Amino acid sequence: MKKSNHIDQYGNVRMVNISEKSVTLRKAVAIGTISVNSDVISSINNKLNKKGDVLAVSQVAGIQAAKNTSSLIPLTHQILLKSVTINFEIIDLDIICTCEVISEGKTGVEIEALFATEVALLTIYDMCKYIDRNMIIKEVKLLMKKGGKSGDFKREK
Repeated sequence: MKKSNHIDQYGNVRMVNISEKSVTLRKAVAIGTISVNSDVISSINNKLNKKGDVLAVSQVAGIQAAKNTSSLIPLTHQILLKSVTINFEIIDLDIICTCEVISEGKTGVEIEALFATEVALLTIYDMCKYIDRNMIIKEVKLLMKKGGKSGDFKREK
């Protein structure tokens, strides 16, 4: 079994020590989709949702999620984010959320990008559940990451 940096010699879980790592530019992009019905799309496009502007609130929720990832995902580090950008695209009955996170630091931002995407989509669900309880969140995944010791990653189509 491969030795883990997350488990000490006594079997205790620990946060990895990154103090010796170099500071580099880190970037990650994640994407996810929520499938909804036409009434949800109409309420969003016409800004008729009784809870407010669904996509604006979801952007803010995603940004907050990225900023607070280390509070909820136990072994992630607190990091200083330089940028969090969340965009939505509506295609038919799918709302596609793309999140880009940038930092200069000693650890990557993949989890922050994935978490922000998921929370943005959950916020859409929360704000629209009175219209459609059959919504499906799907295909949340990392598209790319740059920086760090493990190198770059780009999802192949």
